[in-house]
Amino acid sequence: MLNVIKIAARNLRRYQRRTILTSALITLGVVAVLLFISITGSFKSMMVGQITDSMIGHLQIHRKGYLASIDNLPLNRNLNQQQVTKVKEVLSGVDAVESFSMRIKLGAMFSNFTETTNIRLNTVIPEQEVKTVPLLPNRIIKGQKKDVLLKKGEILLPELIAKGMKVKMGDGVVLVANNKDGSVNGKTFVVSGVLEGISGPGGRDGVIHLDDAKELLRIDGIEISEIAVRLKNMDDLPRVFSSLQGELESMRDKNDKPVFEVHTWEKLTPFYNIAKMIDLMTFFIKIMLVAIVLVSIMNVMIMAVYERINEIGTIAAIGTLPGKIMALFVTEGFLLGVLGTFVGTVISLISIAAINAAEITFNFGRQSNLVLAPTIGPGDVISIVLIVIGIAVAASLQPAFKAARMDPITALRHV
Repeated sequence: MLNVIKIAARNLRRYQRRTILTSALITLGVVAVLLFISITGSFKSMMVGQITDSMIGHLQIHRKGYLASIDNLPLNRNLNQQQVTKVKEVLSGVDAVESFSMRIKLGAMFSNFTETTNIRLNTVIPEQEVKTVPLLPNRIIKGQKKDVLLKKGEILLPELIAKGMKVKMGDGVVLVANNKDGSVNGKTFVVSGVLEGISGPGGRDGVIHLDDAKELLRIDGIEISEIAVRLKNMDDLPRVFSSLQGELESMRDKNDKPVFEVHTWEKLTPFYNIAKMIDLMTFFIKIMLVAIVLVSIMNVMIMAVYERINEIGTIAAIGTLPGKIMALFVTEGFLLGVLGTFVGTVISLISIAAINAAEITFNFGRQSNLVLAPTIGPGDVISIVLIVIGIAVAASLQPAFKAARMDPITALRHV
């Protein structure tokens, strides 16, 4: 086998121009794919971080059936005190959990004493919320950023409503809401800040203190719509989700029905569709790379067979077995794949390091001077290398098989 590799390498050196051009094409494909994966992966991670760290957390726990009717923000599907205690007990036993925040979500009528509109409200315990979604204070685009997110009697308004209702900092406003029994209650608030506008239903979400929500809804004791959870490491999400899902969703009430449901951020936000689109684009880029390698290697190998018919006839006439001839051409394709992927990988890693060193900045929505920090994991590099080499070998099989089946006498007569 070592002799086959030596002869294959010598044949590649004999046809340097073709070898260089083919390897350069493979190299270009590898560089394009690895850079695309690293840059889009960086953008995807940044986008996911913005969403999870400023709004929803890494995963959320609700009462069974709540998410299916979340558009109506139902108050009759809140977790009661016993259920909240059980969830807190389970979360405290998971080392990967960094923090969690209890919220009540509700719909209300918002009035500036002149006009009225509807508003969605996230009601939170500020200390818990800031630990669970640490980028939430960065969404405050108007108002003084304090050590405390907000105090009782204050409201953070979404930008959409603040602009539409012409509300300024320090203005007094009124919230009117129905509790789960249907009774109506109102409460005055002071506008302490305006939250950055976002796409989707969260664009109309204001924030008030949980104690204010209990007063507005006339809640005695504990009732919680959702518990948002933040993990110490995002990579632990699949494991923690599986663990919590198995432990919480297996619990049954007295009617033998599930009590809880657990969902990751992917289920809770439409931005997951954008992340899926990035993964889909990456997949199609890989398909393009496969096509480039397949066509390049197959073309080179077919040309090599036709140009070396006399040579193939000679080595077959002296007793070289068809299997050896086939192995020779397959090895040439393999070496072309190895050469192209090696050079492409080296160039890609150097380029990624150069981009990180340059600290290129860009803007994303209202976020400015975000640093482009492309990274790529060993798994992605290894998978691309193996795909390219595997396709290089596969593309060599048909020409190699054709060479191995040539009749020596016919081949020697070829001019």
